Amino acid sequence: MIAPGFTGAGLDRADHLRLDPERVADMMANGDARLLALDSLDPVLDEAGRLAWTPLAGADGEYLFLGLDRGSPLFAPLVRIETFGQRAWSIFRLLALMSPRDAAIWAAARSLNEWHNRHRFCGICGAATGHFRAGWGRKCPGCGAEHFPRVDPVVIMLAEHEGRVLVARQPQYPAGRYSALAGFVEPGESIEEAVARELSEEAGIVVGDVRYVASQPWPFPGSLMIACIATAESDSLTLDPTELEDGFWVDRAGVAAALAGDERAPFLAPPPFAIANTLLTRWSEADI
Repeated sequence: MIAPGFTGAGLDRADHLRLDPERVADMMANGDARLLALDSLDPVLDEAGRLAWTPLAGADGEYLFLGLDRGSPLFAPLVRIETFGQRAWSIFRLLALMSPRDAAIWAAARSLNEWHNRHRFCGICGAATGHFRAGWGRKCPGCGAEHFPRVDPVVIMLAEHEGRVLVARQPQYPAGRYSALAGFVEPGESIEEAVARELSEEAGIVVGDVRYVASQPWPFPGSLMIACIATAESDSLTLDPTELEDGFWVDRAGVAAALAGDERAPFLAPPPFAIANTLLTRWSEADI
């Protein structure tokens, strides 16, 4: 079974080292320490199509400790950005060339960088914050508050009705692409409640029997995608035009054709690194 995209980095995050500045400094000076090359927040690939790394020792700047790779310390630069939430389709094409492990390592570095840039000032007193815990936190010198990276939970789901599932598209998708529906989990609701609410709001359908399938970190900028499938009471749709451009029900044969890239398929499938692809694959194989 193929794991969801952006998972499987396999690094030892070595949390016990993050609060020891001397150990972190020693790791940074270690000749085996490597620094991830980034173009702003985008990955840089070498001639072999792998993530590009450079020696860290002697480099200038602020760094984020990603973890240990078979004992070798890995770091990413702390990049200052001015524009947030950028997600060009070109980066998706680049991700299609990357190994799952490289994509997972880069995704952690990107999400952590986005979080630092969005939390440069204390949310309590407004003072400028500085990073600590080897890049896994920010501390306010004014009020002493400590801030830590967070992820936003998002449900992404397939509604199923009598052997078909609902796929839909947003206007910004590439031509022909359809995917599972998704939405943020709101305060005070469970995953199951969020699935039911989103499907009701966006597609006008009532669902039950919500089942968890898998999860995936999504580094644009920092979400946890929680994939589920739910049973719809009917196939009558009322799409929310502010969220969705189109949607329809598709059977297993149609899903399988889309996943195979068949030009006769009823839609263009999400890319393999997206958990919507995982959902559709498992459903088409009757695995969920």
